[in-house]
Amino acid sequence: MDLRRKGYLILLLIWVLAVAVKGENVVFNVKHKYGGRGGSILKELKAHDSRRHGRMLAAVDFELGGNGQPTDAALYYTKLTIGTPSKDYHVQVDTGSDILWVNCAGCMRCPSKSSLGIELKLYDLKSSSTGKSVSCDQDFCTDMFNAPYSDCRVGSPCEYQVTYGDGSSTSGYFVKDFIHFDQVSGDLQTTSMNGSIAFGCSSRQSGELGSSTQAVDGIIGFGQANSSLISQLAASGKVNKVFSHCLDGSDGGGIFAIGQVVQPKVKSTPLVPNEPHYNVVMKGIEVNGEALNIPTTIFDAGSNRGTIIDSGTTLAYLPNKVYDALMSKLMARQPDLTTHLVEGTFHCFYFSKKIDDGFPVVIFQFANSLSLKVYPHDYLFSVNDNEWCIGWQDSGMQTKDGKEITLLGDLVLSNKLVLYDLENQSIGWTEYNCSSSIKVRDGTSGKVYTVGAHNISSASTLNSGMVFTFFILAISLLCNLLK
Repeated sequence: MDLRRKGYLILLLIWVLAVAVKGENVVFNVKHKYGGRGGSILKELKAHDSRRHGRMLAAVDFELGGNGQPTDAALYYTKLTIGTPSKDYHVQVDTGSDILWVNCAGCMRCPSKSSLGIELKLYDLKSSSTGKSVSCDQDFCTDMFNAPYSDCRVGSPCEYQVTYGDGSSTSGYFVKDFIHFDQVSGDLQTTSMNGSIAFGCSSRQSGELGSSTQAVDGIIGFGQANSSLISQLAASGKVNKVFSHCLDGSDGGGIFAIGQVVQPKVKSTPLVPNEPHYNVVMKGIEVNGEALNIPTTIFDAGSNRGTIIDSGTTLAYLPNKVYDALMSKLMARQPDLTTHLVEGTFHCFYFSKKIDDGFPVVIFQFANSLSLKVYPHDYLFSVNDNEWCIGWQDSGMQTKDGKEITLLGDLVLSNKLVLYDLENQSIGWTEYNCSSSIKVRDGTSGKVYTVGAHNISSASTLNSGMVFTFFILAISLLCNLLK
C-alpha cells in the first residue's frame, strides 16, 4: 500500500514467484494491480501511496505494503487456491505486511465488485470439508499475540482486528484449511502440493478497504514478524527465512522466490535491529558521481529509524533537505528547463531528447559498502508525449503529521533482484534482468532448480500459468512507527 488516495489506471502485470518448501520449490503468479501510461494515473498513484503511508505512519505493528513502479505497476496480487472443493482467491502480495486474510461469507462491507477484471469471492468455512475454526485457547492464537489471549473462553474464536492510519479497518477470526500450490520439481517444472494452513477470515471492513473499486479478496504478506508467512514457514522447518523479488520495470513480469537463491550473487547490508519494516542505514547519496551536500546525520537510524526499503510503495520519499538538494542537482543538468505541477504535487516538464542522456544517475550508498544505482529512466516517467514527471517525493509533505522518513519504493527497486535474508538480518540487491531466471537450491536434496520469470497479461495466459497458493497469518496491534 502507498501514499495518497483515489482511483488508478490499471495495467495487469504478473510475476511468478518461487518458494523453497523443505526440499521443494513452489511457483506462483503475481499480477500487478495498477499501471498504465498517462497523466490520469498520477492522482491514483498519490492515493495509493497515501493509503500506504497512512497505514504505516499510523504505526500498525504489522504494516501493509505492496509493489509497483510509477506508471508500469503498483500493487500486485496473486491467486490462492483454498479449501475442499478448492476455490480461487486473489490477494495482494505485500512485502511489508505480516497478515494473510481473505474476505469471508457474511462479511459486512466487504467489496463485491472490482474493476481489475477479477471475480471477487467470499471464503465460506462451512462449504469446505477441510476447513476448521481456530479457537482462542489454541497455541496458534497465543503465538500471534506473543501473550495469552485476553478474555478467552475455551472454544471461542481467535479474533483479530487491524486498524489503519487512513481510518479503514478489517476484523474477523482465524480459520485453518488446505492451501493448494504448485511445487517446483525440476527446471521450470511443477507438481501439485497442499497443506493445512491457518489464516484470517475477514467478517467486517470499513473505510477504503470496503469501498475501493480496485478491490481484491485479501492480503498476503512477507514481513519479518514471527506471525508472517516466511516466519511461520521457517518455524515449521519448511523454509529458511530468505526470500527475494525481481520486478521487470521495462517489459513487466518478474520473479519472486522464498528460499536460498544460488544465482545471481547478491551483496548485502545489515537490517536495523528491532524494526517492523525492512530498515537499513544509508550513508550518503551521489549524483553523477558527486556526493550530495547534505548533513551526514540525516539518515541516522535514530528517531528516523533508518531508510525503509518497501516494495509496497510505488515512489521514493526523502527528507525535505535531501529532496531539495537532490532536485537542485538533477535540474542543474538542464538549467533552461521549466517544471510545472501535475495533480498539485508532481513536478513535470517537457523533454524531447533521451532522458538517460539528459539527466544524471543517482546512487544511494549504504552500510557495508552496498550501493543502489537509480537511472533517469527509473526515476522519471512519461505521462504524455515528451512530458515527464519526477518520481522523487518530499516525505514531509506526504505524512499527516509532517514527520520525515526516508522510504525507497519500487521506483528504485525495479530491475534489481532484492534479497531479504532474515536468517542473517540483512537485505541486499543487484542489478538483474528480471525477465530472465534465477537458480534456487532445494533445501533437502541440495539440487539447484531454475525458476523463470513470467509476464501474464491476459486471462488465457493466466489460466495456463503456474499459480501460487499459500497463506499467511497474523494479528496486528497498534504502535507508532515514527515515535
